[in-house]
Amino acid sequence: MPAFNTTSDEIKLPVLGDSLSGIVSKQQEFQLGRTWLKVFRSRVREFDDPLMQQYLENLIYNLATYSELENPNIELVIVNNPTMNAFAVPGGVVGIHTGLFAYAENEDQMVSVLAHELAHLSQRHFARGLESRRNSSAATLAGLLTGLVLAATVGGDAGMAAMAATQAMTLENQLRYSRSNEKEADRFGLRTMEKAGRDPGAVGDMFETMLKRLRYSGDRPPEFLLTHPVTEKRVSDARARTMGNSMRHYPDHPDYYLMKARAEVAMAETPADSIKRFKKQLDDNTQQEAAAYYGLALVYMQTGQFNEAQAILGRLVKENPYQPAFHYSNIELVIAQQDYKSGLKKLEAQLNRNPGNYPLLSLKAETLWLDHQYEGAGEVLSLLARDRNQDPMVWYRLAEVRGLAGNISGVHQARAEYFILVGAFSLAREQLGLAQKLTMSDFKQSAIIRQRLRDVVSMEERAEKL
Repeated sequence: MPAFNTTSDEIKLPVLGDSLSGIVSKQQEFQLGRTWLKVFRSRVREFDDPLMQQYLENLIYNLATYSELENPNIELVIVNNPTMNAFAVPGGVVGIHTGLFAYAENEDQMVSVLAHELAHLSQRHFARGLESRRNSSAATLAGLLTGLVLAATVGGDAGMAAMAATQAMTLENQLRYSRSNEKEADRFGLRTMEKAGRDPGAVGDMFETMLKRLRYSGDRPPEFLLTHPVTEKRVSDARARTMGNSMRHYPDHPDYYLMKARAEVAMAETPADSIKRFKKQLDDNTQQEAAAYYGLALVYMQTGQFNEAQAILGRLVKENPYQPAFHYSNIELVIAQQDYKSGLKKLEAQLNRNPGNYPLLSLKAETLWLDHQYEGAGEVLSLLARDRNQDPMVWYRLAEVRGLAGNISGVHQARAEYFILVGAFSLAREQLGLAQKLTMSDFKQSAIIRQRLRDVVSMEERAEKL
Protein backbone atom coordinates (compact mmCIF):
# COMPACT_ATOMS: atom_id res chain seq x y z
CA MET A 1 0.00 0.00 0.00
CA PRO A 2 1.23 3.56 -0.53
CA ALA A 3 2.74 5.18 2.50
CA PHE A 4 3.93 8.53 3.70
CA ASN A 5 7.66 8.66 4.28
CA THR A 6 8.87 7.54 7.69
CA THR A 7 12.34 7.03 9.06
CA SER A 8 13.56 4.04 11.00
CA ASP A 9 14.23 5.98 14.21
CA GLU A 10 10.61 7.12 14.44
CA ILE A 11 9.28 3.64 15.15
CA LYS A 12 10.76 1.72 18.03
CA LEU A 13 9.81 -1.63 19.45
CA PRO A 14 8.96 -1.38 23.15
CA VAL A 15 10.93 -3.33 25.73
CA LEU A 16 8.66 -5.85 27.41
CA GLY A 17 8.67 -8.32 30.23
CA ASP A 18 11.86 -7.34 32.07
CA SER A 19 12.91 -9.42 35.09
CA LEU A 20 10.89 -7.25 37.49
CA SER A 21 7.60 -7.19 35.60
CA GLY A 22 6.63 -10.84 35.67
CA ILE A 23 3.92 -12.07 33.33
CA VAL A 24 2.28 -9.28 31.35
CA SER A 25 -1.31 -8.32 32.16
CA LYS A 26 -4.09 -8.64 29.62
CA GLN A 27 -4.09 -4.88 29.18
CA GLN A 28 -0.32 -4.87 28.61
CA GLU A 29 -0.76 -7.74 26.20
CA PHE A 30 -3.34 -5.75 24.25
CA GLN A 31 -1.10 -2.69 24.13
CA LEU A 32 1.81 -4.89 23.09
CA GLY A 33 -0.13 -6.35 20.18
CA ARG A 34 -1.34 -3.00 18.92
CA THR A 35 2.14 -1.47 19.22
CA TRP A 36 3.55 -4.46 17.35
CA LEU A 37 0.86 -4.02 14.68
CA LYS A 38 1.88 -0.39 14.15
CA VAL A 39 5.50 -1.44 13.60
CA PHE A 40 4.49 -4.28 11.27
CA ARG A 41 2.30 -1.99 9.18
CA SER A 42 5.15 0.49 8.84
CA ARG A 43 7.32 -2.21 7.25
CA VAL A 44 4.97 -4.51 5.35
CA ARG A 45 2.53 -3.59 2.62
CA GLU A 46 -0.94 -4.93 3.36
CA PHE A 47 -3.13 -6.46 0.68
CA ASP A 48 -5.80 -3.94 -0.29
CA ASP A 49 -8.92 -5.89 -1.25
CA PRO A 50 -12.01 -4.76 0.72
CA LEU A 51 -14.06 -7.73 -0.52
CA MET A 52 -11.55 -10.27 0.78
CA GLN A 53 -10.98 -8.21 3.94
CA GLN A 54 -14.68 -8.33 4.79
CA TYR A 55 -14.92 -12.04 4.00
CA LEU A 56 -12.02 -12.95 6.29
CA GLU A 57 -13.09 -10.55 9.04
CA ASN A 58 -16.56 -12.12 9.11
CA LEU A 59 -15.06 -15.61 9.06
CA ILE A 60 -12.69 -14.89 11.94
CA TYR A 61 -15.26 -13.01 14.01
CA ASN A 62 -17.77 -15.84 13.68
CA LEU A 63 -15.10 -18.35 14.65
CA ALA A 64 -13.89 -16.22 17.56
CA THR A 65 -17.36 -16.19 19.12
CA TYR A 66 -17.05 -19.97 19.56
CA SER A 67 -13.48 -19.82 20.88
CA GLU A 68 -12.13 -19.31 24.39
CA LEU A 69 -11.33 -15.66 23.66
CA GLU A 70 -12.84 -13.21 26.13
CA ASN A 71 -12.91 -10.49 23.45
CA PRO A 72 -13.80 -11.81 19.97
CA ASN A 73 -12.83 -8.56 18.22
CA ILE A 74 -9.81 -9.34 16.07
CA GLU A 75 -7.61 -6.98 14.07
CA LEU A 76 -6.86 -8.67 10.74
CA VAL A 77 -3.80 -8.15 8.57
CA ILE A 78 -3.68 -9.61 5.04
CA VAL A 79 -0.38 -9.87 3.15
CA ASN A 80 -0.22 -10.70 -0.55
CA ASN A 81 2.40 -13.44 -0.41
CA PRO A 82 2.28 -16.95 -1.94
CA THR A 83 3.71 -18.66 1.16
CA MET A 84 1.35 -20.63 3.38
CA ASN A 85 1.41 -18.59 6.56
CA ALA A 86 -0.87 -17.31 9.29
CA PHE A 87 0.16 -15.84 12.61
CA ALA A 88 -1.31 -14.59 15.88
CA VAL A 89 0.09 -11.73 17.93
CA PRO A 90 -0.92 -10.91 21.53
CA GLY A 91 -3.82 -8.52 21.94
CA GLY A 92 -6.01 -9.98 19.23
CA VAL A 93 -4.00 -9.51 16.02
CA VAL A 94 -4.23 -12.20 13.32
CA GLY A 95 -2.26 -12.16 10.07
CA ILE A 96 -2.96 -14.17 6.94
CA HIS A 97 -0.91 -14.60 3.77
CA THR A 98 -2.94 -14.91 0.57
CA GLY A 99 -0.90 -18.07 -0.07
CA LEU A 100 -3.07 -19.83 2.49
CA PHE A 101 -5.87 -19.83 -0.10
CA ALA A 102 -3.64 -21.77 -2.48
CA TYR A 103 -3.14 -24.55 0.09
CA ALA A 104 -6.55 -24.82 1.77
CA GLU A 105 -8.84 -26.82 -0.51
CA ASN A 106 -12.04 -25.61 1.17
CA GLU A 107 -13.24 -23.15 3.78
CA ASP A 108 -13.09 -25.60 6.67
CA GLN A 109 -9.41 -26.24 5.98
CA MET A 110 -8.84 -22.49 6.08
CA VAL A 111 -10.85 -22.34 9.30
CA SER A 112 -8.71 -25.08 10.85
CA VAL A 113 -5.66 -22.81 10.56
CA LEU A 114 -7.52 -19.76 11.89
CA ALA A 115 -8.98 -21.73 14.82
CA HIS A 116 -5.46 -22.86 15.72
CA GLU A 117 -4.19 -19.27 15.70
CA LEU A 118 -7.13 -18.10 17.81
CA ALA A 119 -6.27 -20.82 20.31
CA HIS A 120 -2.76 -19.38 20.65
CA LEU A 121 -4.40 -16.06 21.53
CA SER A 122 -7.04 -17.43 23.91
CA GLN A 123 -4.46 -19.46 25.81
CA ARG A 124 -2.10 -16.46 25.97
CA HIS A 125 0.90 -18.45 24.80
CA PHE A 126 3.08 -15.40 24.28
CA ALA A 127 2.50 -14.07 27.81
CA ARG A 128 3.03 -17.52 29.30
CA GLY A 129 6.23 -17.79 27.30
CA LEU A 130 7.52 -14.53 28.79
CA GLU A 131 7.12 -15.97 32.27
CA SER A 132 9.54 -18.77 31.42
CA ARG A 133 12.15 -16.56 29.69
CA ARG A 134 11.81 -13.06 31.13
CA ASN A 135 15.36 -11.96 30.43
CA SER A 136 15.06 -12.62 26.70
CA SER A 137 11.55 -11.27 26.12
CA ALA A 138 12.63 -8.14 24.22
CA ALA A 139 14.74 -10.23 21.87
CA THR A 140 11.85 -12.67 21.46
CA LEU A 141 9.43 -9.91 20.47
CA ALA A 142 11.95 -8.35 18.10
CA GLY A 143 12.56 -11.76 16.59
CA LEU A 144 8.84 -12.30 16.11
CA LEU A 145 8.56 -9.01 14.24
CA THR A 146 11.70 -9.60 12.15
CA GLY A 147 10.66 -13.11 11.24
CA LEU A 148 7.16 -12.14 10.17
CA VAL A 149 8.43 -9.16 8.19
CA LEU A 150 10.90 -11.44 6.40
CA ALA A 151 8.23 -14.06 5.82
CA ALA A 152 5.94 -11.39 4.36
CA THR A 153 8.52 -9.72 2.13
CA VAL A 154 11.22 -12.31 1.35
CA GLY A 155 9.92 -15.79 1.98
CA GLY A 156 8.70 -18.15 4.64
CA ASP A 157 11.90 -20.12 5.13
CA ALA A 158 13.99 -17.00 5.73
CA GLY A 159 11.43 -15.68 8.17
CA MET A 160 11.24 -18.91 10.13
CA ALA A 161 15.02 -19.12 10.29
CA ALA A 162 15.22 -15.59 11.64
CA MET A 163 12.67 -16.35 14.34
CA ALA A 164 14.57 -19.45 15.37
CA ALA A 165 17.89 -17.60 15.46
CA THR A 166 16.61 -15.03 17.98
CA GLN A 167 15.65 -17.84 20.32
CA ALA A 168 18.97 -19.68 20.22
CA MET A 169 19.97 -18.90 23.79
CA THR A 170 16.95 -20.77 25.22
CA LEU A 171 16.46 -23.15 22.33
CA GLU A 172 16.12 -26.43 24.18
CA ASN A 173 13.60 -25.21 26.77
CA GLN A 174 11.68 -23.15 24.24
CA LEU A 175 11.37 -26.06 21.82
CA ARG A 176 9.69 -28.13 24.49
CA TYR A 177 7.39 -25.23 25.37
CA SER A 178 6.61 -24.58 21.72
CA ARG A 179 5.56 -28.19 21.18
CA SER A 180 3.38 -27.94 24.27
CA ASN A 181 1.81 -24.78 22.86
CA GLU A 182 1.10 -26.48 19.56
CA LYS A 183 -0.62 -29.45 21.19
CA GLU A 184 -2.75 -27.15 23.29
CA ALA A 185 -3.61 -24.96 20.29
CA ASP A 186 -4.54 -28.08 18.33
CA ARG A 187 -6.89 -29.19 21.11
CA PHE A 188 -8.59 -25.83 21.65
CA GLY A 189 -8.71 -25.11 17.92
CA LEU A 190 -10.48 -28.41 17.32
CA ARG A 191 -12.96 -27.62 20.10
CA THR A 192 -13.69 -24.25 18.47
CA MET A 193 -14.34 -25.89 15.11
CA GLU A 194 -16.74 -28.39 16.62
CA LYS A 195 -18.68 -25.64 18.44
CA ALA A 196 -18.86 -23.63 15.20
CA GLY A 197 -20.28 -26.58 13.29
CA ARG A 198 -17.18 -26.94 11.14
CA ASP A 199 -15.71 -30.19 9.85
CA PRO A 200 -13.04 -31.22 12.40
CA GLY A 201 -11.65 -33.66 9.84
CA ALA A 202 -10.36 -30.63 7.94
CA VAL A 203 -7.64 -30.29 10.59
CA GLY A 204 -6.00 -33.55 9.57
CA ASP A 205 -6.51 -32.75 5.89
CA MET A 206 -4.73 -29.41 6.28
CA PHE A 207 -1.88 -30.99 8.26
CA GLU A 208 -1.50 -33.57 5.50
CA THR A 209 -1.24 -30.78 2.93
CA MET A 210 1.46 -29.07 5.00
CA LEU A 211 3.37 -32.33 5.36
CA LYS A 212 3.25 -32.99 1.61
CA ARG A 213 4.60 -29.52 0.87
CA LEU A 214 7.46 -30.10 3.30
CA ARG A 215 8.30 -33.35 1.54
CA TYR A 216 8.29 -31.70 -1.86
CA SER A 217 10.44 -28.79 -0.66
CA GLY A 218 13.62 -30.88 -0.61
CA ASP A 219 15.59 -31.23 2.60
CA ARG A 220 13.16 -31.27 5.45
CA PRO A 221 14.02 -28.45 7.89
CA PRO A 222 14.43 -29.27 11.59
CA GLU A 223 11.22 -28.92 13.54
CA PHE A 224 12.51 -26.07 15.67
CA LEU A 225 12.91 -23.96 12.52
CA LEU A 226 9.18 -24.17 11.90
CA THR A 227 6.74 -22.01 13.79
CA HIS A 228 4.18 -24.79 13.53
CA PRO A 229 5.97 -28.16 13.54
CA VAL A 230 4.18 -30.77 11.43
CA THR A 231 4.93 -34.46 11.86
CA GLU A 232 3.26 -37.72 10.85
CA LYS A 233 2.30 -38.17 14.50
CA ARG A 234 0.57 -34.82 14.59
CA VAL A 235 -1.44 -35.75 11.50
CA SER A 236 -2.41 -39.14 12.95
CA ASP A 237 -3.37 -37.52 16.28
CA ALA A 238 -5.67 -35.08 14.48
CA ARG A 239 -7.25 -37.96 12.53
CA ALA A 240 -7.80 -39.97 15.72
CA ARG A 241 -9.45 -37.07 17.55
CA THR A 242 -11.95 -36.49 14.74
CA MET A 243 -12.75 -40.08 13.80
CA GLY A 244 -16.17 -39.97 15.41
CA ASN A 245 -17.29 -37.07 13.21
CA SER A 246 -16.40 -38.67 9.88
CA MET A 247 -19.96 -39.73 9.00
CA ARG A 248 -21.54 -36.31 9.47
CA HIS A 249 -22.28 -34.12 6.43
CA TYR A 250 -20.79 -30.63 6.51
CA PRO A 251 -22.02 -27.99 4.03
CA ASP A 252 -19.69 -26.48 1.49
CA HIS A 253 -19.12 -22.72 1.36
CA PRO A 254 -19.17 -21.26 -2.19
CA ASP A 255 -17.90 -17.83 -1.10
CA TYR A 256 -14.56 -19.39 -0.18
CA TYR A 257 -13.81 -20.46 -3.74
CA LEU A 258 -14.51 -16.97 -5.06
CA MET A 259 -12.06 -15.45 -2.56
CA LYS A 260 -9.60 -18.19 -3.47
CA ALA A 261 -9.89 -17.10 -7.12
CA ARG A 262 -9.26 -13.45 -6.16
CA ALA A 263 -6.20 -14.51 -4.17
CA GLU A 264 -4.84 -16.61 -7.03
CA VAL A 265 -5.20 -13.72 -9.47
CA ALA A 266 -3.42 -11.39 -7.04
CA MET A 267 -0.54 -13.83 -6.47
CA ALA A 268 0.05 -14.83 -10.11
CA GLU A 269 3.31 -13.67 -11.63
CA THR A 270 1.63 -12.90 -14.96
CA PRO A 271 -1.98 -12.74 -16.20
CA ALA A 272 -1.13 -15.51 -18.66
CA ASP A 273 -0.40 -17.82 -15.73
CA SER A 274 -3.83 -17.08 -14.26
CA ILE A 275 -5.63 -17.64 -17.55
CA LYS A 276 -3.84 -20.95 -18.00
CA ARG A 277 -4.74 -22.06 -14.46
CA PHE A 278 -8.44 -21.23 -14.67
CA LYS A 279 -8.85 -22.68 -18.16
CA LYS A 280 -7.21 -25.91 -16.99
CA GLN A 281 -9.64 -26.08 -14.08
CA LEU A 282 -12.53 -25.74 -16.52
CA ASP A 283 -11.05 -28.33 -18.89
CA ASP A 284 -10.70 -30.71 -15.94
CA ASN A 285 -14.42 -30.23 -15.15
CA THR A 286 -13.79 -28.68 -11.76
CA GLN A 287 -16.65 -28.86 -9.28
CA GLN A 288 -16.12 -25.14 -8.67
CA GLU A 289 -16.95 -24.03 -12.20
CA ALA A 290 -18.41 -20.65 -11.17
CA ALA A 291 -15.25 -19.79 -9.23
CA ALA A 292 -13.03 -20.72 -12.19
CA TYR A 293 -15.07 -18.53 -14.53
CA TYR A 294 -15.01 -15.75 -11.93
CA GLY A 295 -11.22 -15.91 -11.76
CA LEU A 296 -11.04 -15.84 -15.54
CA ALA A 297 -13.27 -12.73 -15.64
CA LEU A 298 -11.01 -11.00 -13.09
CA VAL A 299 -7.96 -11.65 -15.26
CA TYR A 300 -9.72 -10.43 -18.40
CA MET A 301 -10.67 -7.25 -16.52
CA GLN A 302 -7.06 -6.89 -15.36
CA THR A 303 -5.77 -7.13 -18.94
CA GLY A 304 -8.36 -4.81 -20.50
CA GLN A 305 -10.34 -7.58 -22.22
CA PHE A 306 -13.58 -6.01 -21.09
CA ASN A 307 -15.95 -7.72 -23.52
CA GLU A 308 -14.75 -11.16 -22.44
CA ALA A 309 -15.03 -10.17 -18.78
CA GLN A 310 -18.53 -8.76 -19.28
CA ALA A 311 -19.74 -11.91 -21.03
CA ILE A 312 -18.67 -14.05 -18.06
CA LEU A 313 -19.79 -11.71 -15.27
CA GLY A 314 -23.14 -11.04 -16.93
CA ARG A 315 -23.84 -14.76 -17.02
CA LEU A 316 -22.64 -15.29 -13.44
CA VAL A 317 -24.86 -12.49 -12.12
CA LYS A 318 -27.86 -13.86 -14.01
CA GLU A 319 -27.30 -17.40 -12.72
CA ASN A 320 -26.43 -16.29 -9.17
CA PRO A 321 -28.44 -13.10 -8.49
CA TYR A 322 -27.80 -13.21 -4.73
CA GLN A 323 -24.03 -13.62 -4.86
CA PRO A 324 -22.52 -10.26 -3.74
CA ALA A 325 -19.06 -10.96 -5.18
CA PHE A 326 -20.43 -11.18 -8.74
CA HIS A 327 -22.29 -7.88 -8.42
CA TYR A 328 -19.22 -6.27 -6.84
CA SER A 329 -16.92 -7.33 -9.68
CA ASN A 330 -19.51 -6.38 -12.27
CA ILE A 331 -19.29 -2.85 -10.84
CA GLU A 332 -15.48 -3.10 -10.78
CA LEU A 333 -15.65 -3.82 -14.50
CA VAL A 334 -17.84 -0.78 -15.23
CA ILE A 335 -15.41 1.43 -13.29
CA ALA A 336 -12.43 -0.07 -15.12
CA GLN A 337 -14.17 1.03 -18.34
CA GLN A 338 -14.39 4.56 -16.84
CA ASP A 339 -18.19 4.60 -16.97
CA TYR A 340 -18.42 6.22 -13.56
CA LYS A 341 -22.05 7.33 -13.90
CA SER A 342 -23.22 3.75 -14.49
CA GLY A 343 -20.92 2.50 -11.76
CA LEU A 344 -22.37 4.89 -9.20
CA LYS A 345 -25.92 3.96 -10.23
CA LYS A 346 -25.15 0.25 -9.76
CA LEU A 347 -23.46 0.98 -6.44
CA GLU A 348 -26.51 2.85 -5.13
CA ALA A 349 -28.73 -0.09 -6.08
CA GLN A 350 -26.49 -2.51 -4.20
CA LEU A 351 -26.12 -0.19 -1.19
CA ASN A 352 -29.90 0.04 -0.94
CA ARG A 353 -29.88 -3.72 -0.45
CA ASN A 354 -26.74 -3.71 1.74
CA PRO A 355 -26.55 -0.36 3.57
CA GLY A 356 -23.22 0.32 5.24
CA ASN A 357 -21.47 -2.46 3.32
CA TYR A 358 -17.71 -1.83 3.60
CA PRO A 359 -16.57 -3.12 0.17
CA LEU A 360 -19.37 -1.27 -1.62
CA LEU A 361 -18.69 1.98 0.23
CA SER A 362 -14.99 1.67 -0.47
CA LEU A 363 -15.75 1.14 -4.17
CA LYS A 364 -18.13 4.11 -4.14
CA ALA A 365 -15.43 6.35 -2.66
CA GLU A 366 -12.98 5.20 -5.32
CA THR A 367 -15.50 5.85 -8.10
CA LEU A 368 -16.30 9.35 -6.83
CA TRP A 369 -12.57 10.05 -6.55
CA LEU A 370 -11.94 8.91 -10.13
CA ASP A 371 -14.90 11.01 -11.28
CA HIS A 372 -13.32 14.07 -9.59
CA GLN A 373 -16.17 14.30 -7.06
CA TYR A 374 -13.72 14.81 -4.22
CA GLU A 375 -16.10 16.17 -1.60
CA GLY A 376 -18.44 13.24 -2.14
CA ALA A 377 -15.54 10.79 -1.89
CA GLY A 378 -14.46 12.50 1.32
CA GLU A 379 -17.94 12.12 2.83
CA VAL A 380 -17.96 8.38 2.11
CA LEU A 381 -14.43 7.91 3.45
CA SER A 382 -15.27 9.93 6.56
CA LEU A 383 -18.13 7.51 7.19
CA LEU A 384 -15.76 4.56 6.74
CA ALA A 385 -13.21 6.19 9.02
CA ARG A 386 -15.77 6.27 11.83
CA ASP A 387 -16.62 2.60 11.38
CA ARG A 388 -13.07 1.42 10.62
CA ASN A 389 -10.91 3.83 12.56
CA GLN A 390 -8.08 1.29 12.86
CA ASP A 391 -7.71 0.89 9.08
CA PRO A 392 -4.70 2.95 7.89
CA MET A 393 -5.72 2.68 4.24
CA VAL A 394 -9.01 4.49 4.91
CA TRP A 395 -7.17 7.39 6.56
CA TYR A 396 -4.59 7.51 3.76
CA ARG A 397 -7.29 7.82 1.12
CA LEU A 398 -9.22 10.34 3.18
CA ALA A 399 -6.12 12.54 3.39
CA GLU A 400 -5.73 12.37 -0.38
CA VAL A 401 -9.31 13.33 -1.27
CA ARG A 402 -9.44 16.06 1.36
CA GLY A 403 -6.36 17.58 -0.23
CA LEU A 404 -7.97 17.45 -3.66
CA ALA A 405 -11.14 19.04 -2.21
CA GLY A 406 -9.11 21.86 -0.64
CA ASN A 407 -9.72 20.82 2.99
CA ILE A 408 -6.16 21.40 4.19
CA SER A 409 -6.75 21.11 7.94
CA GLY A 410 -8.65 17.88 7.24
CA VAL A 411 -5.64 16.60 5.27
CA HIS A 412 -3.37 17.06 8.30
CA GLN A 413 -5.84 15.41 10.67
CA ALA A 414 -6.29 12.36 8.42
CA ARG A 415 -2.53 12.09 7.91
CA ALA A 416 -2.06 12.21 11.68
CA GLU A 417 -4.42 9.25 12.12
CA TYR A 418 -2.52 7.34 9.43
CA PHE A 419 0.80 8.00 11.15
CA ILE A 420 -0.62 6.93 14.51
CA LEU A 421 -1.64 3.59 13.02
CA VAL A 422 1.88 2.96 11.69
CA GLY A 423 3.55 4.07 14.92
CA ALA A 424 5.12 7.28 13.58
CA PHE A 425 4.06 9.38 16.58
CA SER A 426 6.39 12.32 15.95
CA LEU A 427 4.99 12.74 12.43
CA ALA A 428 1.45 12.47 13.83
CA ARG A 429 2.20 15.29 16.29
CA GLU A 430 3.63 17.39 13.46
CA GLN A 431 0.49 16.95 11.36
CA LEU A 432 -1.79 17.76 14.29
CA GLY A 433 0.28 20.87 15.01
CA LEU A 434 -0.22 22.06 11.44
CA ALA A 435 -3.95 21.35 11.67
CA GLN A 436 -4.21 23.28 14.92
CA LYS A 437 -2.66 26.39 13.36
CA LEU A 438 -5.30 26.30 10.63
CA THR A 439 -8.24 25.93 13.03
CA MET A 440 -7.39 28.54 15.67
CA SER A 441 -10.62 30.42 14.95
CA ASP A 442 -12.73 27.27 15.26
CA PHE A 443 -12.94 26.61 18.99
CA LYS A 444 -14.57 23.17 18.67
CA GLN A 445 -12.10 21.83 16.07
CA SER A 446 -9.16 23.33 17.90
CA ALA A 447 -10.23 21.63 21.14
CA ILE A 448 -10.60 18.29 19.34
CA ILE A 449 -7.09 18.59 17.89
CA ARG A 450 -5.57 19.58 21.26
CA GLN A 451 -7.13 16.50 22.83
CA ARG A 452 -5.79 14.30 20.02
CA LEU A 453 -2.32 15.72 20.60
CA ARG A 454 -2.61 14.71 24.25
CA ASP A 455 -3.76 11.26 23.13
CA VAL A 456 -0.67 10.83 20.95
CA VAL A 457 1.63 11.80 23.84
CA SER A 458 -0.13 9.22 26.04
CA MET A 459 0.26 6.55 23.34
CA GLU A 460 4.00 7.21 23.18
CA GLU A 461 4.32 7.04 26.95
CA ARG A 462 2.41 3.77 27.15
CA ALA A 463 4.53 2.25 24.38
CA GLU A 464 7.71 3.20 26.22
CA LYS A 465 6.45 1.64 29.48
CA LEU A 466 5.45 -1.67 27.93
